Amino acid sequence: TCIHSFKFNPPPEPLEMYSDPYLLQHILVNLLSNAIKYAPTGTEIGLNLGYWDDETVFIEVSDQGIGIPEQDQKHLFEPFFRASNTKGFKGNGLGLAIVKESVEAHGGSITCQSRPGEGTRFTVSLPLKLSR
Repeated sequence: TCIHSFKFNPPPEPLEMYSDPYLLQHILVNLLSNAIKYAPTGTEIGLNLGYWDDETVFIEVSDQGIGIPEQDQKHLFEPFFRASNTKGFKGNGLGLAIVKESVEAHGGSITCQSRPGEGTRFTVSLPLKLSR
């Protein structure tokens, strides 16, 4: 039986960038794990990868889950913060704080779009080359 369906939209060409593979793995695993955790069985999890321009790569993870209340969104990346609608879900509130630190260590940024009951989309943008 299928718990979730996954929609993967890879880039037309392989992504090539300078990155720390450990941090990049943490970013992807945490965002995908959260999408799976907070989305009801049978819903779709999306992963889009691509280039925005000649200098920037994007990673987008989306779900059709519980969403994040608007008043909680400004605190998402703070250590130990958990959204008010996550009671009953396991977690310590560190994942997104570490994701943000990992993204910023690459010189990138992360944004979140969410509506309660409709789902969430995290978008990470990373430079192709690390600045020195």
